[in-house]
Amino acid sequence: YRIVQEAQENARLNAKPGMSGAEIDALARDVIASYGYGDQFIHRTGHGLGLEVHEEPYIVSSNLVPLEAGMTFTIEPGIYLPGRGGVRIEDDVVLTADGARSLTNYPRNLADEDGKLVV
Repeated sequence: YRIVQEAQENARLNAKPGMSGAEIDALARDVIASYGYGDQFIHRTGHGLGLEVHEEPYIVSSNLVPLEAGMTFTIEPGIYLPGRGGVRIEDDVVLTADGARSLTNYPRNLADEDGKLVV
């Protein structure tokens, strides 16, 4: 969970106008790969939101189109371990001149600072 949380936060906090979907995908994917779980991240990092639930811009390694301020998309990396389960953390964001602003405001921690489960 914490690896996915770190990956999602890295992409969410560092996405900027002018970056491609591939660059934002790498912000999340590289974190997961650095922990040795790259092969278990089996989907794209996100997708656009608008008239459809899943639409362009796709936040995926093949999307080289620069994203613009005003675009709305998801950032939702995940790790899936066969036979064990998986974790995905998703936020909907709007890209502003200053970066990605989260449209969702929900606690992301499973435990408090003392390690007690809070869910």
